[in-house]
Amino acid sequence: MLTVHNKVSDATNFFGNTNPVDLVKQYGSPLYVYNENILRERCRELKNLLDYPNFSVNYSVKANGNLSLLKIVREEGLNADAMSPGEIFVELKAGFKPEQILYISNNVSKEEMQYAIDRDILISVDSLSQLESYGKINNGGRVCIRFNPGVGAGHHEKVVTGGKKTKFGVDPSFIPQVKEIIAKYSLRLVGINQHIGSLFMEGDKYVEGVKSILSIAENFDNLEFVDMGGGFGIPYKKLNGQERLDLQDLGKRLDKVLYDWTNKYGKKVTFKIEPGRYIAAECGVLLGTVHSIKENYGMKYIGTDLGFNVLKRPVMYDSHHDVEIFRESDIPSTKSEVVNIVGNICESGDIIARERELPEIFEDDIINVLDAGAYGYCMASNYNNRLRPAEVLITSSGEAKLIRRRDTLEDLVRNF
Repeated sequence: MLTVHNKVSDATNFFGNTNPVDLVKQYGSPLYVYNENILRERCRELKNLLDYPNFSVNYSVKANGNLSLLKIVREEGLNADAMSPGEIFVELKAGFKPEQILYISNNVSKEEMQYAIDRDILISVDSLSQLESYGKINNGGRVCIRFNPGVGAGHHEKVVTGGKKTKFGVDPSFIPQVKEIIAKYSLRLVGINQHIGSLFMEGDKYVEGVKSILSIAENFDNLEFVDMGGGFGIPYKKLNGQERLDLQDLGKRLDKVLYDWTNKYGKKVTFKIEPGRYIAAECGVLLGTVHSIKENYGMKYIGTDLGFNVLKRPVMYDSHHDVEIFRESDIPSTKSEVVNIVGNICESGDIIARERELPEIFEDDIINVLDAGAYGYCMASNYNNRLRPAEVLITSSGEAKLIRRRDTLEDLVRNF
């Protein structure tokens, strides 16, 4: 096998005792592949973010909810966030205890709330009307409230979840009404939370958001925790030398803010963070096969089976993913070319990598899309009646293990 362009996966020994060509032969193409060692390393990095003692990391399962990966995350001592009854169900299956789960709801039905209540799982509500609904069905219960601190950050407007133009959280100006509803239903407010957005690479906005949520927390006595939110970014442009988020610097800045605030508040509350991407993204890649090469009006197109049905981020967010190239034959690439790597979906936006300068690519080459472990498979679909790929884990011993089978054609009609 010729490794044409594989700087990142080689540096991390991503594929262990196997390689992309053999994996595709065994499990089919496209194929999601995860590395256990990298997943565990990311969990440990965030667990060690703060010196502050009362600190927990809640993995945001929406980033990747594969049951095998959740079990690893739980083994590393992380807790979990849920955004739906389905995520609660899978988290419980993975071994998380109800007290380890926070249901961060958004515009949900009373039935969904009841699902969590029946399982003794704490709910975070994000509007006055949802707080009222919760009080009606769980009078005297414990509750958490998501506030919008007026600070937002993110790599795309669609993932900015704080600030004055988003649907999330309670406007702090409604704190008096919050207190009225809490008193009306004898609720016990045990925590507040926020989320300012996804994929920040510098800590300034995050620290600003933390200060804002702490100023909101001062309006409530006897809180048990404050959830500072997630959004920790990863370097998607590794091949261009993009630097990592400086967790050491961020941790030091947060420690000072939190110690100063708790001394003033008079209680060492627990602080939580809720990262998803940072934990899952770099442990996963997406393999696909080149089936067609052509030139249209001066642009070369590399046609693959990597349609946006298997990776939606580029078409949805204009997101960048670095790509690597693997080849079974020993034919070398003799030149570099600017190409578009495209998928097999009948949409002009079906582009995985736009205008990239890469070594010459041939039919049957394997394209390795890096950093696809977050918001990859979980957003995959059967659009065009394409089959969702299998998922494989490279274990700590370097062996490949199937952790989700590939769809079959029969799966397309299973629920009719």
